[in-house]
Formats: sequence, C-alpha cells, structure tokens
Amino acid sequence: MAAAFRKAAKSRQREHRERSQPGFRKHLGLLEKKKDYKLRADDYHKKQEFLRALRKKALEKNPDEFYYKMTRVKLQDGVHIIKETKEEVTPEQLKLMRTQDIKYIEMKRVAEAKKIERLKSELHLLDFQGKQQNKHVFFFDTKKEVEQFDIATHLQTAPELVDRVFNRPRIETLQKEKVKGITHQTGLKVIFSIVILMGVWGNQGSFLCVCVCVPLHLICYLWKTLKFSLKNGRWKEDLMMRLEVEEGCLVF
Repeated sequence: MAAAFRKAAKSRQREHRERSQPGFRKHLGLLEKKKDYKLRADDYHKKQEFLRALRKKALEKNPDEFYYKMTRVKLQDGVHIIKETKEEVTPEQLKLMRTQDIKYIEMKRVAEAKKIERLKSELHLLDFQGKQQNKHVFFFDTKKEVEQFDIATHLQTAPELVDRVFNRPRIETLQKEKVKGITHQTGLKVIFSIVILMGVWGNQGSFLCVCVCVPLHLICYLWKTLKFSLKNGRWKEDLMMRLEVEEGCLVF
C-alpha cells in the first residue's frame, strides 16, 4: 500500500528542470553543470600531473646514462623508431647465391632455346630476322671471267627470277610448259572489252560484259572445240580437257 502511494505521489510531483543559461549570457553557450565541470577538471589535473612527472624526469636524468637499446633505436620527430639492421652475408653465402643464380639463368636459357627450336620446326619457307642466309658461291679461274659473269646466263633463267631462291625454272622449262590462265586471244579480247566498258559506263558496263560478252565467248569457244573434235570422234575427251578448271580460272 505504501509503495503504491509513493509511486502515485511521484507521478504528481513537479518535473525536475535544470537551470538554463541566463539571457544575458546566451552568447557563452550552454550553462555548465557540476558533472561537466568535474570531467573538465579531472582531465586538466591529469595532464598537469603528467607534465610534472616529465619535468621531474628531465631534471633527474643522468647524462652518462646508457642502455643497450639505444644502439638500435633512434628518435625521429619525438618518436622512438627501431633501426633496420643490415643482414651480414658471409663469403660462403655469397658464393652459394651466385651459383644458384647462374644455374637458374642457364636453366631458363636452355628452356627458351628449346622453345625457339620447337617454333622454328613448325615454320616452313618463312624468312625471318636472325635466320642464317644460304650462299651460292661460284668459282672462276681468271679475273676476266669474274668481270664478264652474268648470273642469269649462268643459271639459265630469266633475269626477273634470279632473286627467287626456290621455284626458279630455267628458260627451257618456261618455253615448254604451258602458262595457266586466260591466254587465248579471244579471252584477252573479252577482258580488254570489260576494262573499256567499265571505264566508260562504270558498273553498268561491267555487268553487261559479265552477263553478255563472257557467255557468248564461252559458247563460241566450246563450238570450235566440238566442231574440231567431232571429226576425230573424241569430242567428250577434248571437251573435258578444255573445261579443266585450276585455281578458279578456266584453262585455255
């Protein structure tokens, strides 16, 4: 009963209010209470005690005082920093490290050399920098022969093919072998007409030649073949040979 009465009495009592800063002191901020002053005073006295202890330590310091830690600690901007000690390396350790470095470099050199050889083995007829250039040496008895020497005549080939190392046919081979491509006189005339019409009419001229001139040329050429082969009875074989296509072009 008494406890309930006390609770009821507290509910009706006046609300506790802290005293605020007077109006003429509003520019000084909030009014400092005792608990705020206590915190500020304790912090101030703590700092004063710390400064007093430092002054006492400085006054009682012995100038000849020495500690072994002084040899590996230095003071930088008021902070003690431990000096970095250099590792002492013995001559035996130096020899071992150099040997290991040489072995590692040799191992990498051998690995890279094998890699280069493997890549070279996959290349065919490709000239690249660093490749050993082959030489063809000609021997003569007199100085006059050297002055009169003509490499195209000596190799029996055309002067335009002298620089080719491989596939350098002789003049006899060039005369005997047939040149593949449109070499027939009629085919050359068709190509010439295409070029002329393209220059005059542009795309319309080229379309006209491809759609009209080329089919007419093929029909005339095949008619000549059949007309000649029907007399011999081999028109099928001649027709198949005439229509042989190599590398996308008709062989005439």
